[in-house]
Amino acid sequence: MRRLDKTTSLGIIAGLAALVGGYLWEGGRWEGLVQKTGLLIVLGGTLAAVTVSFPFSRLRTIPAALRTAFTAQPADPWRIIDQLMHYATVARREGVLALESLIADHPDEFLREGLQMVVDGTDPELTRQILEAEIDALEEKLEHQAKIFESAGGYAPTMGIIGTVMGLIHVLSNLSDPGALGPAIAVAFTATLYGVASANLVFLPIASKLRARTEELVKTCELMLEGILSIQAGEHPSLIRKKLMAFMLLKESDAPKKVDPDGPEA
Repeated sequence: MRRLDKTTSLGIIAGLAALVGGYLWEGGRWEGLVQKTGLLIVLGGTLAAVTVSFPFSRLRTIPAALRTAFTAQPADPWRIIDQLMHYATVARREGVLALESLIADHPDEFLREGLQMVVDGTDPELTRQILEAEIDALEEKLEHQAKIFESAGGYAPTMGIIGTVMGLIHVLSNLSDPGALGPAIAVAFTATLYGVASANLVFLPIASKLRARTEELVKTCELMLEGILSIQAGEHPSLIRKKLMAFMLLKESDAPKKVDPDGPEA
């Protein structure tokens, strides 16, 4: 079951609050930040550019990408290890056919399909190839979604500049009232503000969040793959647990530890 990912929502809200708060703190007026024309140019132009850049088959995944970015699907790897241990124990005691009734209602499609191949007696190498192909497909799909938002983050500042230039053209073509030049120029520059702010507070962070989600999902699927293949090989449950725990500790390491070749000083 999915739940709201507070980090995404709070991050965007905090960023907007910091920008608007800093502007108002220096004596700026709220009305100066609200310009419908600049907003239309930036958002409309960015949407149009993204639409031209990607086929419809990718664009229609945007709602799913937003759900992925703004919601978190609990995937506790240690709970998955416990489940795999249970399945391994049942398979050793009662045979792999006994797993069919246990996995029928499992919520994770990847684990369910992998264990079903074990029950069906699929060749282990073919099982690995199929599941690795599914992991690659998942990774590619999420990367495509991230690239859409990354592209929007590249277009938005440019559209903001275009909106500013258009505003300046309008200002410079009406110089009959010099006293109105300052406010009119300020209005023109709001388009650049919208473009840069939307890119760095919304589009690019969402692309980064989708890539982080991809890394989490791929790691979970790889964990399941190792467990499925171990069950298929008939390994002892305690050995499977040690293997999967070592796998998780390896994946959770931020970077390989540096070892001093000379050893500790005496």
